[in-house]
Amino acid sequence: MKFIKEKHPLVMRWTHWVNFPILAIMIWSGLLIYWANDVYTVTIFGHTFVRFFPEWFYKALHIPSRLAEGMAFHFLFMWFFALNGLFYVLYTILSGEWRLLVPNRRSFKEAWLVLLHDLHIRKTVPPQKKYNAAQRIAYTAIIFMGFGSLVTGLAIYKPVQLYWLVWLCGGYSFARILHFILTIGYVLFFIIHVVQVILAGWNNFRSVISGFEVVESEKGAPEK
Repeated sequence: MKFIKEKHPLVMRWTHWVNFPILAIMIWSGLLIYWANDVYTVTIFGHTFVRFFPEWFYKALHIPSRLAEGMAFHFLFMWFFALNGLFYVLYTILSGEWRLLVPNRRSFKEAWLVLLHDLHIRKTVPPQKKYNAAQRIAYTAIIFMGFGSLVTGLAIYKPVQLYWLVWLCGGYSFARILHFILTIGYVLFFIIHVVQVILAGWNNFRSVISGFEVVESEKGAPEK
């Protein structure tokens, strides 16, 4: 017997979908800013082997002529990113949703079993509630990543006024490196997240939009 079960509250869905275009704009505008000082490469004995973004990439997006535009968008949407993240964190704390999201002492072991299941090496998946162990770790990590991006971003944005924040980040250059690494982390998270959504199927994706999922009960009655 199939029945409809509530899964994701409206606030969780709202902050999830709002964050997607905001983060996309932040990454895009960050690329426009990064062009002004494209310093991160793999260089050995004075020879550059790898650049993160080749010349054709910049030409395709017309990046060299859009530095001011990138800064304007980045510093504007930074506030939307921060407020949306703050709203999400406060809601999870006040509603008690954090209990379903924060990893426990068994999460790392179970996350490995989840990975083996996704790779079709293990047949059975560990018991889970609303989120599996891998999701709990990933969703908690993304909160800390967002906080890290906000702190390092402010240190880069106002290095003189927020000199103490720059010092906490290990200096301006190190703050910029951390900010760049976190951005790469968002891109990797997004790719893995999309793959996981595809593997999970339509029912899981639909629940993030509507808030409900279709569950099949072996007993023929809704589970409590």
